[in-house]
Amino acid sequence: MALSVKLEHFEGPLDLLLHLIEKNKIDIYDIPIAVLTDQYMEYIHAMEEENLSAMSEFMVMAATLLDIKCRMLLPKEINEEGEEEDPRAELVQKLLEYKMYKFMSYELKDKLEDAAGIFYKKQSLPDEVLKYKVPVDTEDLMKDVTLDKLNAIFQSILKRQEDKLDPVRSRFGTIEKEEVSVSEKMLFVQDFARGKRKFGFRDLMKSTSGSRVQLIVSFLCVLELMKMGHLKVVQEELFDDIDIEVLTDPEGWKNLTEYAEDEGSFD
Repeated sequence: MALSVKLEHFEGPLDLLLHLIEKNKIDIYDIPIAVLTDQYMEYIHAMEEENLSAMSEFMVMAATLLDIKCRMLLPKEINEEGEEEDPRAELVQKLLEYKMYKFMSYELKDKLEDAAGIFYKKQSLPDEVLKYKVPVDTEDLMKDVTLDKLNAIFQSILKRQEDKLDPVRSRFGTIEKEEVSVSEKMLFVQDFARGKRKFGFRDLMKSTSGSRVQLIVSFLCVLELMKMGHLKVVQEELFDDIDIEVLTDPEGWKNLTEYAEDEGSFD
């Protein structure tokens, strides 16, 4: 007649290892890995687990124990600090963490059971009591208030509002986008060049607004006209005025409007 053995149910391989350590009264910081591995394997062989995913976790731990057992037989490894590494260190750390969480779950379970026996009485105050409001005597409330105190409170509120303002950004004005029409600027250069053989770029700028966008667009128009063969641009020295020579009759610049319509405007 075969002997029937009933095994305890363990939640996982770490739970089984903790059971073996407590059963054999083993120091968790100095585990005899060979003894623990043999007993662990005995439990594995005796287990009849239908859940293969759960059984695989126990097999992975069994392989880990065998690996540690083999490493214990080899010369000990030296880490970067010159200390000997214990192959059991990682396993011990996992066991300690699991033991801590297990005890915490026990405490939470006890608190849950204690909370199940606590009952609270719902609020049962009459509507008259709930609607009651303590009367406020405005005269008594304002008896110590003077104009000086009110002014001090008002000034403190204004001071708080001033502190919230950024002293730099609050002084910024509204930044508006300036659109410059390329078509108008090309026609402006054409009109300025009529009746002139040579002129300076600074003279051209004096005839229009001095904004930076206006300056850039005017310069681009001059370069484009130079590319088209209508103007010749010369600058003798750095930062000197740009001398512009008209090579063709401005009356013949008939394709400027079509070019400007394709380019649109700058902003």
